[in-house]
Amino acid sequence: MKVLLYSSNQKLKKKSGIGRAFYHQRKALDSAGVSYTLDPKDTFDVVHINSGSPKDIKRFKKKAPVLVHGHSTYQDFRRSFRLWRFIEPFFAKHLQNTYGIADLIVTPTKYSKYLIESMHVVKAPVLAISNGIDLDAYKPDVNKVKAFKERFNIKEGDKVVIGVGLLFERKGLHDFFEVARMMPDYKFIWFGHLNKILRTHFINKAIKHRPNNAIMAGYVDGDVIKGAYQCANVMFFPTYEETEGIVVLEAMASKTPIITRDIPVYYDWLQDKTHVLKGNNNQEFKSLIEYVSQNDLSEMTDNAFEVVKERTLEKVGQELKGAYQQTIETRKIKK
Repeated sequence: MKVLLYSSNQKLKKKSGIGRAFYHQRKALDSAGVSYTLDPKDTFDVVHINSGSPKDIKRFKKKAPVLVHGHSTYQDFRRSFRLWRFIEPFFAKHLQNTYGIADLIVTPTKYSKYLIESMHVVKAPVLAISNGIDLDAYKPDVNKVKAFKERFNIKEGDKVVIGVGLLFERKGLHDFFEVARMMPDYKFIWFGHLNKILRTHFINKAIKHRPNNAIMAGYVDGDVIKGAYQCANVMFFPTYEETEGIVVLEAMASKTPIITRDIPVYYDWLQDKTHVLKGNNNQEFKSLIEYVSQNDLSEMTDNAFEVVKERTLEKVGQELKGAYQQTIETRKIKK
């Protein structure tokens, strides 16, 4: 079996969750011994589309069964890009046209599976398979911590709060700033980038008026971001909507205490005070950050690590292999 891994405009998506997921898929398939190609002109038995148009899917379906990766939902598009209210009806139609013609759909969590299955046009089977995590890449490493500290001038005794994600309103970046404003003795660092013209006016204004202790790091990859996870007191992720949140998996793999918003995607696999700490508003988030600084949460981070061990790329590779086989069988049944 040979798989075509396809994603349109991959360079534009490199810094996004879809880009990270695409990279993870390649490593996962390598671990599972599944042959794949990135060249649509190559030969293949099944197509795995991460992003593309309905036209792309129809073209590929003439050659092979098509699995569509359900990275996006109506819900996580909202409060993201500039003019999202205007674009939303067109995006909704795009999702319907994309998911509606897939032979099989894979999406990261049971929550996103439920959302996609709720779309009346979806007739294909929907499987929940995590985006996965490379645990070895997030093992403790003093050199990575050093790289982070030197990059951001972190001194002994500094209390560091990090956030990671595209500069979307949906990610709660404005709340990150407001909590930073309430905690001037802490360093708040947000990792992520989005062209100013694509951001909402609300987020551009929030960035312009952020407090002095809130640092915009931009897009940072490699040792520095891994060192940030290992060094930070807490990863604060006040997102309003996710299909999974690869950055949460990265923090769990790094055994970083996590504070996140109490949202549906985490209901069934991340329990409050057992794996992460959950809050609902900025005052609660402030109190939780203070709690993390004053308490030993090693048991909680160990519990979270046990959960993320179920989402290794090796396991994801085997699950994707099974999904491809099911895609092929599903097409045969349709015929």
